[in-house]
Amino acid sequence: MSEPVHQHIREFIVENFLFGDDDYELDNGVSLIETDLVDSTGILELVSFLEERFEIAVADADIVPGNLDSIDRIAAFVARKRGEGQRLAG
Repeated sequence: MSEPVHQHIREFIVENFLFGDDDYELDNGVSLIETDLVDSTGILELVSFLEERFEIAVADADIVPGNLDSIDRIAAFVARKRGEGQRLAG
């Protein structure tokens, strides 16, 4: 997985959900929902960030924990969406 993608996602989460608390131990695989870091409104903020930052379209059907519940899952989701966009453009 691309480290810059992970880093951008991590920075967004720290800034918006941890209010800049860099001391919080946030493992790439930890569930953002189960740890109450992100709620339903936060998921919508996250989706907006992903669409803007990575220039992808997130469908309503994509908004599931399997895609958005951890930094690793979000990064993998972004990679898949970017791959879809490249295939459609090519």
